[in-house]
Amino acid sequence: MPSFPSLSATLRHDWQRDEIQTLLERPFNDLLFQAQGVHRQHFDPNAVQISTLLSIKTGACPEDCKYCPQSGHYNTGLEREKLLQLETVMAEALKAKAVGASRFCMGAAWKHPTAKDMPLVLEMVRGVRAMGLETCMTLGMLNRDQAEQLGAAGLDYYNHNLDTSPEYYGEIITTRTYADRLETLDHVRQSGMKICSGGILGMGESVSDRAGLLQQLANLPVHPESVPINMLIRIQGTPLEHVEDLDPIEFIRTIAVARILMPHSHVRLAAGRELMSDETQALAFFAGANSIFYGERLLTAQNPQAAHDRQLFERLGLHPETREDVDDAAHEAALEARVTRARLDAMVTDAMASNAARA
Repeated sequence: MPSFPSLSATLRHDWQRDEIQTLLERPFNDLLFQAQGVHRQHFDPNAVQISTLLSIKTGACPEDCKYCPQSGHYNTGLEREKLLQLETVMAEALKAKAVGASRFCMGAAWKHPTAKDMPLVLEMVRGVRAMGLETCMTLGMLNRDQAEQLGAAGLDYYNHNLDTSPEYYGEIITTRTYADRLETLDHVRQSGMKICSGGILGMGESVSDRAGLLQQLANLPVHPESVPINMLIRIQGTPLEHVEDLDPIEFIRTIAVARILMPHSHVRLAAGRELMSDETQALAFFAGANSIFYGERLLTAQNPQAAHDRQLFERLGLHPETREDVDDAAHEAALEARVTRARLDAMVTDAMASNAARA
């Protein structure tokens, strides 16, 4: 009989690359059995968190991300659009709430927000939050002041993906560094917001690179509350338009390992769902995915039709996760305690290593 690590083990932030790669290469049935066991410890196995994503500013991004149709470096036929007006965003948020979304995400194709646009962005956060929806934004890099402004406005989540491993990152993006991304995540965490951060699979990366991405996420002082796992959507005109398709089984393996490494996080089945069969999506949910984007579009890419999603949920016996309102002060206190505990654990580990070296 195969042996399985304890499902009640303490949360870890010291994963080694070879440990994660070993998990990724486990027999498939064993891996999914372990992931499902972890998932059931912390979540309703049949509840899925529903988010809707709106592009509030489209195209002409100065970054050169090789997968992105919004990059100004590539000719993908996507027309540039200005920042949406507040009334338009509020109307879209109302539609999202009406069809069952509990979180409304807003994305802008920027390297970073400008001082000119920040007041309107903050009004969007306040307006959507007043509707009773969780709020999430992805606006590029943030400095500390911008993160604090968004946190003060009530932004619940900030999305900033790491995309891939540190070693493979330079093959995909050259206009910002991996350290830039980690710094933004630190600003977000210090401001009291929750982190949404994951990556993209199928960009030509190796299994070791997938392990490296998961290692970076799982070894953050506090695990991201939301971990989107995206499948590359090959866009004509981008440098990755002819990359080889990723085996769906490898995608499911990554979902499962993300669930094992970050047991309290929502793992989101994100971009690329329209390319997946119902059977692949069902495996992803079994492997521990418990969040999706719902609606016809995901920024500029197609997303499965809402009616089809409802039918799939009915077939699988799934239901939308209900939002649990948490007092902001309580969340901040819990977050501070988790950060402090992580830092104390790191100090104890360093001290033990130092003592062992002297012995």
